[in-house]
Amino acid sequence: MFTGIVSDIGEIVSVDPGGKEGDRRFVIATKHDMTPIAIGASIACSGCCLTVIEKKAGQFAVEVSAESLDKTHLGDWTVGSRLNLELSLKLGDELGGHLVYGHVDGVGRIVAMTPEGGSVRFVFEAPPEVARFVAAKGSIAIDGISLTVNEVDDNRFGVNVISHTQAVTTLGQARVGQRVNLEVDMLARYVARLLEHQKS
Repeated sequence: MFTGIVSDIGEIVSVDPGGKEGDRRFVIATKHDMTPIAIGASIACSGCCLTVIEKKAGQFAVEVSAESLDKTHLGDWTVGSRLNLELSLKLGDELGGHLVYGHVDGVGRIVAMTPEGGSVRFVFEAPPEVARFVAAKGSIAIDGISLTVNEVDDNRFGVNVISHTQAVTTLGQARVGQRVNLEVDMLARYVARLLEHQKS
């Protein structure tokens, strides 16, 4: 489990076939001290909970299934791609963002970026099956970043990204048209399920 507070920007240093056909193995450079991180530990990589299968100083390797490559934008990753990293929560850690599970619900895209003072107003477009869970003033994880939704217009929603968030995440180098991993707030999903149950 995570909070959507990015702790490092990693970089893909190699991409190779994984153990099964269609899978892929990524080696990721990081500033995190890998010494205390166990093999089998979870690290959120641009919003996807991935398992450390190998490690050495300044690097770790993960294997991604064909299913995950298909359901996220991890299939777009190449050598040099930058990604948001967050280590998993420990009991007693500060919950600075919102509860994020690292289970991507769908892939959206950036449709507009407009400077507003020291921040940038991003407009994202979500797939219909994800957009129904996005609510104004609610939380959403975008490429693993916990953000607050400003407004919703059909399957599009806007967020303001402050300069600090731009500096410490990949959104600082984002571009219109870019694909992003989306994870909706689990509370929104449960509320929607309860409402569906009441109607049936």
